[in-house]
Amino acid sequence: MTTATPDKVCWAIADLELFSDNEKRYEIIAGELFVTRAPHWQHQEISVNIAVELKVWCRKTGLGRVAVAPGVIFSDTNSVIPDVVWISQGRSQDIFDDAGHLIDAPELVIEVLSRSAADRKRDYELKLKLYSVRGVQEYWICDGKKQSLQVYRRENGVLKLAVTLLQQDTLTSPLLPEFSCLVERFFS
Repeated sequence: MTTATPDKVCWAIADLELFSDNEKRYEIIAGELFVTRAPHWQHQEISVNIAVELKVWCRKTGLGRVAVAPGVIFSDTNSVIPDVVWISQGRSQDIFDDAGHLIDAPELVIEVLSRSAADRKRDYELKLKLYSVRGVQEYWICDGKKQSLQVYRRENGVLKLAVTLLQQDTLTSPLLPEFSCLVERFFS
């Protein structure tokens, strides 16, 4: 005897209208719904520290824009809220919808790891794959617990781990000319 199992639900952006705004974050990756609480205070501090370093560089160079926790709607079934993004000045005119959401890949996406094993796995697996497929040029995964930063760079059309930096290391990027920052500044 065989038992029929229902097909997996495929969530879409329109489905998010069904939920009340209760301080939870809703993300959809490949039609799968992920619901998380607002991030831990330390998580938020690290996100802001990274954004401040990038913002100072942006003001100095005029080469782009940075945002904390923007909505990125890649498609009806792929919508995420990265912790920090950077987009170049040249692309910033064409990648927003009328509601102000990004609808194409930012050049740089940064995720600060949460404490939950499930959230960490999502950043390392599902989001890495999504960002790779969608054309993100660099993906930084920042680990507050280990006080380290993993930098993934696009190589042959795929995001690959380029370097793991520790507190005492200096972060530079071919994507961000003349940007230089001690990694420890993200954690202080």
